[in-house]
Amino acid sequence: QVRWVESGGGSVQAGGSLMLSCTTSGFIWSTYSVGWFRQAPGKQREGVAAIDSTDMQVYADSVKGRVTISHDNAKGTVYLQMNNLQPEDTGMYYCAIDEGDLPTIKADEYGYWGQGTLVTVSS
Repeated sequence: QVRWVESGGGSVQAGGSLMLSCTTSGFIWSTYSVGWFRQAPGKQREGVAAIDSTDMQVYADSVKGRVTISHDNAKGTVYLQMNNLQPEDTGMYYCAIDEGDLPTIKADEYGYWGQGTLVTVSS
């Protein structure tokens, strides 16, 4: 059974940084992709970044240069380092995972979703 825990959300002021973590366990896929998504109040969910087991990464244009996704396979953890956060980055951040290489920030490509961790950025 695939399990994961998201953590690292919090409240920061504009210009601050946060590192989100998605720690996974229970899957035996030889290849995988993990994506981070966010949903602001009253808005649709949007993809932020994704990484696959070959370390290929993709980023949304809105976060390029401010966000870095990485993974530590030994710990089963995917990280999302976010710098220079702005109020428009506020939202619930979700980690999603599925089998197969080819990272994507299209939500429909993922079958497993976490409960989310809240990020609040104040101006």
